[in-house]
Amino acid sequence: MFGLVGENGAGKTTLIKHILGLLRAQSGSVRVFGLDPVQHPAAVLGRMGTLSEDRDLPAWMTVRELMKYVHTFYPKWDAEYAEHLRGVFELDPKAKVGTLSQGQLAKAGLLAAMAHRPEFLVLDEPSSGLDPNVRRDILESIVLTVTEADHTVLFSSHLLDEVERVADHVAMIHQGHVVLDASMVCIKETYHRVVVRARNGRRKPPILPGLLSCRGEGPEWSALCNAPLEDVKTAAGQGGCDVVDAATPSLEEIFVSRSGKAGRNLEI
Repeated sequence: MFGLVGENGAGKTTLIKHILGLLRAQSGSVRVFGLDPVQHPAAVLGRMGTLSEDRDLPAWMTVRELMKYVHTFYPKWDAEYAEHLRGVFELDPKAKVGTLSQGQLAKAGLLAAMAHRPEFLVLDEPSSGLDPNVRRDILESIVLTVTEADHTVLFSSHLLDEVERVADHVAMIHQGHVVLDASMVCIKETYHRVVVRARNGRRKPPILPGLLSCRGEGPEWSALCNAPLEDVKTAAGQGGCDVVDAATPSLEEIFVSRSGKAGRNLEI
């Protein structure tokens, strides 16, 4: 599960359009399954499933007709699995797509994207505009596809808490630049939010390794660092301070700190 995160306008959807062959790269190259999606759209898209926040489905079709229609595009369509998903999503086969709620529409789109068991599932803001309960159902369904088979999922979202819950690897984009690219395990191990308290009336925060942000006023500051915790504690002590609290920051906190350093490829 690969999480692609960034604020609106950062370049997430543009990247996905290149992956789907909807845009031709002006420089560099794009390869999916070793193929150029612009040159080989059928070979690439036949092995992929996609769901975007637009969820542009034929409004005049019933759910059953939609399933039959999408079926014709995918030789590996699994009718039994499609029916299973329809039941799990509680979609009325006789309901018109145009009458579905936003949550039901998202589930219908996910059914269409998943029922041929794609090797690569691309989700562009799949839970945008949905209430928390429906977002949870969508995320659970996505996770299920990964655990049931050897699938890769590209999950693009500006809701960092959702990505943090499900992603194995995360890339952060800010103004078209990758500012972080790492596994979630690595991120959790190497980023620390610490509270530093000064000794002997010191009024300035100490110089800490990997410092990304620092807030507060003397004698106490909250800092976010990308460095081993023991190194942070040692530097704080040498600067006349003590680390009185330490915790793992959220992905959103890391992104806010990292996005201020855009323009460089910051990998860990």
